[in-house]
Amino acid sequence: MPEGDRGSSRRSDPLRIAVLVDKPDWHARRLIKAFAARGTEALPVPLQACEFTTESQVGLALPGFEERLPDGVFVRCVPGGSFEQVTRRLGILHALDHLGVPLCNDARAIERCVDKSMTTFLLEQAGIPTPETWTCEGEDEAREILRRETQAGHRLVLKPLFGSQGRGLRLLEGPDDLPSAEDMAGVFYLQRFVAGASEGWQDWRIMVANGRPVAAMARRGVQWITNRHQGAECAKAPLEEPLASLASGAARAVGAAYTGVDVIRDRAGQYYVLEVNSMPAWSGLQQVNEVDVTQALADALLALLPTKTPAQHEASGA
Repeated sequence: MPEGDRGSSRRSDPLRIAVLVDKPDWHARRLIKAFAARGTEALPVPLQACEFTTESQVGLALPGFEERLPDGVFVRCVPGGSFEQVTRRLGILHALDHLGVPLCNDARAIERCVDKSMTTFLLEQAGIPTPETWTCEGEDEAREILRRETQAGHRLVLKPLFGSQGRGLRLLEGPDDLPSAEDMAGVFYLQRFVAGASEGWQDWRIMVANGRPVAAMARRGVQWITNRHQGAECAKAPLEEPLASLASGAARAVGAAYTGVDVIRDRAGQYYVLEVNSMPAWSGLQQVNEVDVTQALADALLALLPTKTPAQHEASGA
């Protein structure tokens, strides 16, 4: 069969999934096992090893998929790198989408979530509450925003436009706290600080798969940054309202097939979506929940495929 043939004869072949990972870590191993439980072979593939090439009939070459394209792609990681490297890697995802390969998540969803300013824009457009936020390139403009907000009694959180796991966050108390534009890669993403409703610092992480919240945890920080990688303790949290509807709404707003949504409640009882993560880790979430989070994520990709095996139909309730 010609390389990349997506004709009717292919539908009788066993399903094969590419799991895009930087290295075969805990998440990758769990995903491969979860796909196997649905009768589907999954192979770990480093995105940086995928190539654009005119030698291929479809214009792409993926390690382990020399005979034909994968039936679906689960994107666990897009490795960082130079602007050129990241652009090429996202281009591979765009090309797979162009060729009709289902992705979880696709490049558009990843781009929307990686760029915090676009995430905020889409949440606001969807009517999902998120803290007051400003994104600008001018240092004078950023300083004026900070001056105005702090005079009104607010503190601002300065976040790297591209970043995760709580790295690089700064709590600003006044205009003199603002770093240089060079320190912030030329972009200031400023968000009004939300003081949590409970003692200490707490927020929630909710995992959404295929539009459905599947598990949640409360994160209690030793400081105002509540990421697990910053020392926060995690505890199981019920999937109650409004956490469930906010998380599913945030996933729809960015167009993500799976996502980790961070929510906080202020002292007046108002809930806000802080972050929407298109490639979230879930080992901490799994440790405090009985539901098989990995299986739910694998099933989210399988639900996107045009055909399913009998076992997959049974698992999805089809």
